[in-house]
Amino acid sequence: MTDAPDPSLPDDGFHVFDTTLRDGAQREGINLTVADKLTIARHLDDFGVGFIEGGWPGANPRDTEFFARAQAEIDFKHAQLVAFGATRKPGVRAEDDPQVKALVEAGAPVVTIVAKSHDRHVELALRTTLDENLAMVRDTVAFLRAAGRRVFVDCEHFFDGYRANPAYAKQVVRAAHEAGADVVVLCDTNGGMLPAQIQAVTATVLADTGARLGIHAQDDTGCAVANTLAAVDAGATHVQCTANGYGERVGNSNLFPVVAALELKYGRTVLPPGSLREMTRISHAIAEVVNLAPSTHQPYVGVSAFAHKAGLHASAIKVDPDLYQHISPEQVGNTMRMLVSDMAGRASIELKGKELGIDLGGDRELVGRVVARVKEREQRGYTYEAADASFELLLREEVEGGPRSYFRVESWRAIVENRPDGTHANEATVKLWAKGERIVATAEGNGPVNALDRALRVALERIYPQLAQLELVDYKVRILEGKSGTESITRVLVSTSDGQGEWSTVGVAENVIAASWAALDDAYVYGLLRAGVEPQE
Repeated sequence: MTDAPDPSLPDDGFHVFDTTLRDGAQREGINLTVADKLTIARHLDDFGVGFIEGGWPGANPRDTEFFARAQAEIDFKHAQLVAFGATRKPGVRAEDDPQVKALVEAGAPVVTIVAKSHDRHVELALRTTLDENLAMVRDTVAFLRAAGRRVFVDCEHFFDGYRANPAYAKQVVRAAHEAGADVVVLCDTNGGMLPAQIQAVTATVLADTGARLGIHAQDDTGCAVANTLAAVDAGATHVQCTANGYGERVGNSNLFPVVAALELKYGRTVLPPGSLREMTRISHAIAEVVNLAPSTHQPYVGVSAFAHKAGLHASAIKVDPDLYQHISPEQVGNTMRMLVSDMAGRASIELKGKELGIDLGGDRELVGRVVARVKEREQRGYTYEAADASFELLLREEVEGGPRSYFRVESWRAIVENRPDGTHANEATVKLWAKGERIVATAEGNGPVNALDRALRVALERIYPQLAQLELVDYKVRILEGKSGTESITRVLVSTSDGQGEWSTVGVAENVIAASWAALDDAYVYGLLRAGVEPQE
């Protein structure tokens, strides 16, 4: 009698294999420390992938250190750690090849080795014979199996090699399979294949070799996810992906759309129960570690993945969200968002109000006023799609019969002084009233906007200490089309954080300083609203 399978462990009948720490780290602009790699590995294990390829031990000190620390510091709940390397060198025994021995010494229970499967690469890159390359595959797999390691073989440039010499490409697959490799992975290394090609070749290789096949797709044609799923349709049971599609050139097959498609479209359980609802959080957390802004339009996990702008869509969604959404965003840990713009109708405003916790109660006159005001302001250059906080203040102003009054500005000014040595001094003065007190504050900054921000903070923090938590985290300027000649309108978007969350505000004016002031004013008012501060009398 056998024990029941542990539901917390991945089903070995289908592998979700992540290579963010190795292949994903080759993306331009990514440079991971060992600490970064350990953090990402924890996130991936929490998500529930079956295998985490950690790098090439022995090839560089950082990866060698990572494997030592990962096994000592991480208690993997779902994933197995995988070491990556290559077949033995031509003319060298596997047991004598230093990089092959380093794979064993890394201690990872699984090893992936890359093997040449394109005859031209064998002869020109490895500078050896086709027969010797087959022997290199067999010997390395056998040696690693004898050392107690599970072995996967990545057939590099497989699809290009298959097109040039299908018989030899299949020989490489057979050599790996017969030597004991658990999975032979067909790699679209140059990323040039299309789904129909991937599906046809994978099905043929499966039928002709009997090997268990995997797929590794690059995204150079924009088809990596589709190619991965096409290989699954053809019988592949092992998918290699990277978080957020990170990888060399334009990237790899994106882990998150692949697993979401397998779970939600194919009905195949490839993650532990409940893991899919963590997908958006995991995606964004990994983006933070690699220091790349999360892609807003990424399928499933992007902040725009379930964002609706058109009034027609909003009217339908008000009846049934499924009319314009292919899944419920909660299934992948995301949320639906209503965008307010000059395309907005009544339904958009009502749904956005509900999203912000403001019940408009079916008040058609109120909703009509908000719609008209949004359209009028957008004609002047405002945009509320990326400035939810400014829209909420506008909406509350209409609902409450006037703006929230925490302070009243008497005047402000910003001065930029050009000094003889070529440096600049930036100074701002703000005069305002708060809780019956007139306050004048002056501050310097590294620019006029920063000086205004500091002066406003100096003026208000004594009255409203909650503002000490606020921090300007992003600042964007866009010059809009001019009315005539050189005349133009400036739009400024400001993102602010209180350590618990972020919000965005917008300002529009004929110069950048005035537009910035309007956005800063909204940011401070919204910060006080978030802090639960009551407006002054």
